[in-house]
Amino acid sequence: MTRTTPPRPVDVEAVFPGLGPHRRTATRLHPRQGVAGPEESSVAGPLLWPADEPWPVCSVPHPRGTGHLLSDVRLRRRIQDGARGRDLTDEERRVLDGMTRRNHVPELGDEDPLPLLAVAQLRTQDVPDLAGPEGHDLLQVFWCPFEVHGPERTIAVELRWRRSADVGAVLDPQPEPPVAGREECVPTSCVVHPERVVEHDYLGLLPEELQEEIAEWEEELLDGEDDTDETDDSAAPASYATYEEYEAAMAASRALEPDEVDYMSDLSIAPGWKVGGFASWHLTDPRPMDCAACGTPMPPLLTVAAVECDGASGSWLPVEDREAADDPRVIDPVGVLLGRGLMRVHTCPADPAHPHRLSFQ
Repeated sequence: MTRTTPPRPVDVEAVFPGLGPHRRTATRLHPRQGVAGPEESSVAGPLLWPADEPWPVCSVPHPRGTGHLLSDVRLRRRIQDGARGRDLTDEERRVLDGMTRRNHVPELGDEDPLPLLAVAQLRTQDVPDLAGPEGHDLLQVFWCPFEVHGPERTIAVELRWRRSADVGAVLDPQPEPPVAGREECVPTSCVVHPERVVEHDYLGLLPEELQEEIAEWEEELLDGEDDTDETDDSAAPASYATYEEYEAAMAASRALEPDEVDYMSDLSIAPGWKVGGFASWHLTDPRPMDCAACGTPMPPLLTVAAVECDGASGSWLPVEDREAADDPRVIDPVGVLLGRGLMRVHTCPADPAHPHRLSFQ
């Protein structure tokens, strides 16, 4: 089934022609639980990986044996999904209670090669905003499911670009790590429904004059809805301590003003897993993401999100999912939570072979 983002409630460039130079396309992936084939685009599906090519491994020293068994993570999700709308059975509770974080693989040393986890496979024919090395039509994304790498002690992501026509026999079965540091580092297998949309840059990165025009317009909209309402005219906080705090604040605002149109929530940056587009900096000040090799500003290539939509971005929920807006398989199909809710992989547009960088919100 295709997924269709509803038209934006306002033609924002008609209201603010100055936004024209600050537009960019993005491809929303709309992952939904399911199993794709190795030749298809997917999240956490089988990869078009050559049988004669070594699988990538994590070689950074860190504890490897202690964590959550991937088999337990998947079983827990199947049980919870099957119990939607009813109470857990005693047997289901017993099984879930037995799934704990512990030293599951004591023989796995801190420096032993650990297979990376297959996170995504994307084809340029499916995802028009996928920009890689010339002649390469397939991106494969991996990470080590332990957030203990490098000076920032975060997750380690690896990108592999390839020409799909060069792949002969496909590796089967495909390796994976036996354990993950956190359950939220393990994506659920999903098919994707790519859809191209238009985005406009994060409010705080627009020219100051344009920011002021947008703020005045939003205030006029709010005043025009009900002049008798008692509202707090103070500016919204520039940052939030956690993603949950941001989501709760936006949901509360929408509950009070259900028909309110907001630039950041409705007209700027699409939520969810996507390729291309802009980065939102709603929890922190904007951070320059320049290429360490050549200094070129690096836009996000891939955004990994905790949710498809939330209280701040409900207007982006696809038309086909309107009747299932409270279904966890629609709102949180992948089950991944990195950073405070968002992770972006930035790549160099001048040379995609240059080292990528990560940013978190």
